[in-house]
Amino acid sequence: MNDGPGFRELTALAAIVSHRSFRKAADDLGLSPSTLSHMMRALERDMGVRLLHRTTRSVAPTEAGERLVSRLQPLLRDIGAALAEVDNFRNLPAGTLRINSSEIAARLLLKSAVPVFLRRFPQVALDIVTEGRLVDIVGEGFDAGIRLGEAVPQDMVAIRFGGETRFIAVASPAYFATRHVPKVPEDLKDHSCIRFRLPSGKPFRWEFEKHGQEIAIDVPGMLTLDHMELMAEAAVGGLGIAYISDRLTQSYIERGALISVLDDWCPPIPGLFLYYPGHRLVLPALRAFIDVLKETG
Repeated sequence: MNDGPGFRELTALAAIVSHRSFRKAADDLGLSPSTLSHMMRALERDMGVRLLHRTTRSVAPTEAGERLVSRLQPLLRDIGAALAEVDNFRNLPAGTLRINSSEIAARLLLKSAVPVFLRRFPQVALDIVTEGRLVDIVGEGFDAGIRLGEAVPQDMVAIRFGGETRFIAVASPAYFATRHVPKVPEDLKDHSCIRFRLPSGKPFRWEFEKHGQEIAIDVPGMLTLDHMELMAEAAVGGLGIAYISDRLTQSYIERGALISVLDDWCPPIPGLFLYYPGHRLVLPALRAFIDVLKETG
């Protein structure tokens, strides 16, 4: 009785089609090219159909081979992931974990999850890169990213942490000593605002919402910055009204250096998320970091 091709043969076929080379596929599988060639001839004989076109210089799938591999690839990935998950039970987190983050999120992590993680998993090197632009974490070699929920790509697995946050309008008492306090977002047009430049070069529009009414304003202002902590410092210096995360303004407000305005127009938003590609196996180091992130809140 013929039981059909096995997992090893089908994996080898998929590797050959992927590399378009017996030699490269053999290197990937840890086999000799001659062994791989004999394996494919046996597979074609058992299935009764030619799967590969061979020449002395190249190899390419036949139509039958192309269709077979296209159906096999998601199944082989699932099987490989299932086997790797079992293998993870005996693998301790180790190596380097690379995370791309906004600077605000990185500051939060350094106060909460990072110290716990480094104490608990000293065999993991944590590499956190902060930048304003939203990058392709897969294409640029990161294991995970951290951004506000609205910036997380839809095809990613996202894990919320850190609670809700708000973007609020703030200015110093000295600034308001000679100016009226805005009551509605439209009043900002009569003020000097500290504008924020996005990594794309475009100015950020200030967004407000109250009772379902949403307003986005291109605010006026003589000063534009690309760093929110600098915006907070500029606001403390009386240079205008800034629209920034409440995580940055809390200490300034508590000591009276800044005053928040338009509070009823600044509702909370979901906040920060760690995200990673769902089609990849979660590395032990990343799984461990996620667990610490959930634990530390």
